[in-house]
Amino acid sequence: MPNRRTLARHAGLLNRMASTVGVDLEEAMQRGALPGEELAEFVLSCAGCSDPTACESWLTSNQKVGNETPPTYCRNSSALKGLRELA
Repeated sequence: MPNRRTLARHAGLLNRMASTVGVDLEEAMQRGALPGEELAEFVLSCAGCSDPTACESWLTSNQKVGNETPPTYCRNSSALKGLRELA
């Protein structure tokens, strides 16, 4: 199980990735499209990434919100695309 620092880092990366690709995680939770347990699974999946530094670099290079798709190496790419389609 990842430690708190790792989980906090990856929760932040997930939130930034979602925002960058045009997904509002809070709004998705409020309308029932994203149960809290599923969000926790997304964070744990992200925490299993072997190269979060690449993700940070990608996010820095792609700050324009809503116009990007997640990089193929993102462990939550499919889930974020699905949430974006539901919005």
